[in-house]
Amino acid sequence: MSSPEQVAVCAIAVSKVVSTIEGDLSILDAVSLEINAGESVAIVGESGSGKTTLLGILAGLDIPSSGQVWFEGNDITAMNEEQRAQVRAASVGFVFQSFQLLDSLNALENVMLPGELRGDGAVRKEATAILKRVGLGNRITHYPRQLSGGEQQRVALARAFASKPSVLFADEPTGNLDTRTGEDIIDLLFEMNREFNTTLILVTHDKKLADRCDRSLVLSAGSLVFESRDVEPGSGGSINSVEQTGL
Repeated sequence: MSSPEQVAVCAIAVSKVVSTIEGDLSILDAVSLEINAGESVAIVGESGSGKTTLLGILAGLDIPSSGQVWFEGNDITAMNEEQRAQVRAASVGFVFQSFQLLDSLNALENVMLPGELRGDGAVRKEATAILKRVGLGNRITHYPRQLSGGEQQRVALARAFASKPSVLFADEPTGNLDTRTGEDIIDLLFEMNREFNTTLILVTHDKKLADRCDRSLVLSAGSLVFESRDVEPGSGGSINSVEQTGL
């Protein structure tokens, strides 16, 4: 077990049950895990296994039916929505499959928006610099409809990293992209993750993307069934061993 200062995100017996017209539906069943600061971790599994639900709970976007989630030493399951929102604004970045850009804002304005909402200074200068970093220095005044899917995801990456998050959550970040564009986005994601020394937690169906992570946590029917780990954490290489978690 890692020391408390090493742990970025910790889940303790997290379960999620939702009510349907056919009765209660269990989405997650007593999932426990630890993710250390600076790690890159993929959450993988078949459709309907609970991956996106788990990601949302770890990020404080949702709350579990039972169990606890600790984020950088704070029990976010004991917080109200306003308090969780403050944690997300201060420490969390998001990248989604559908990009989640605002159509009425251009690339620069989309990247600036989170900082402006927090009241940060010099957001325009920082947003411009990070858009140049992702290769869009000549597209900063373009609107999402004027950008390709790959360019839109680059804007989303710039927005996520502009706030210098300690933890970045990504949900199928290459899911809407063709293979070549997806590979370029994967390379950029991991380059920036190293540069910003961010903890990366992502959901993916893409084996190439999962293999770039230090670990893969495999969900099946809402349960964590096993964990794949690199020999050298942080190597960004291929997964070559499997550790049974017993969860």
